[in-house]
Amino acid sequence: MHRILIFIGILSSFFTALTSRGQQPLPEGDLIIFHAGSLSVPFKEIAQAFMKEYSAVNVQLESAGSIASARKITDLHRACDILASADYTVIDNMLIPSYADWDIRFVSNEMAIVFNEKSTKADQISAVNWTDILLDPSVRFGRSDPNSDPCGYRTIMTVQLAEKYYHRPGLEQGLMMKDQRYIRPKEVDLIALLESQTIDYIFIYKSIARQHGLNYLSLPDEINLGNPKFDSLYATVSVAINGGKPGKKIVVRGESMTYGITILRDAPNREAAISFLEYLLDSGKGMKILSNNGQPSVIPMRTPGYDNVPESLTSFCKSE
Repeated sequence: MHRILIFIGILSSFFTALTSRGQQPLPEGDLIIFHAGSLSVPFKEIAQAFMKEYSAVNVQLESAGSIASARKITDLHRACDILASADYTVIDNMLIPSYADWDIRFVSNEMAIVFNEKSTKADQISAVNWTDILLDPSVRFGRSDPNSDPCGYRTIMTVQLAEKYYHRPGLEQGLMMKDQRYIRPKEVDLIALLESQTIDYIFIYKSIARQHGLNYLSLPDEINLGNPKFDSLYATVSVAINGGKPGKKIVVRGESMTYGITILRDAPNREAAISFLEYLLDSGKGMKILSNNGQPSVIPMRTPGYDNVPESLTSFCKSE
């Protein structure tokens, strides 16, 4: 009996020590994440690694264009814990302040033209002649829907910038009026069209080309939306997309690509969501996986709603 009492006393001291250090129970249950299509590959890898560390959590990933993902929350009122967008402004404009209180900006990307060895004129395309090749009637190219996906409106911005850069008046109209039947809801939907040789080229993020082992043409920094040094130039172009209500338009201005992520105000599993973001934003864990997949870190950046960010996440961002 004496030994049993000693053992109970040791256990009691152990749990008291844990409590005094502020330890919380490990998260559990379903964790619902809506995310941009361009995050599909790294997020799958991150979710698998996270669930090895937190075995009681079941991460449910759902991919769509960032705008379409936000509308699942604002229009369809679907339950969600985390939204990760390819453009942080989707969170700022569509979710804050009604559905979220903050967003952390975490990785970047850049536009590229993606193709494979069977693409028409694949052996000829270059940074000098790509505009002429895409305008060629024998060539077909795809892009994503600007009203559903940031890659869609960034494609239009890239062409607008190219019109200036190459001194090609009418280039935007010529390219954007061509091959409209190959517009898809999100950028990763275009990969199947390329692999089936339905199209020859895609305007898409460079990271996706790297993740899928595809050929890509890098574009000058002046037009690829990937270099913050050119933000003043990028800001000279804009695209009007559908707003939250019928007939309403939102004007999106060009800037270097920055992804954003947030936990929803009414997240069903807030504890697991915070743990996931701690894992995701850790430079040796989730951010390492993102970097290896062609999406380099921009942490820490200015964060709207910084005072509302969970304390354990404040080291990954800056106050405004």
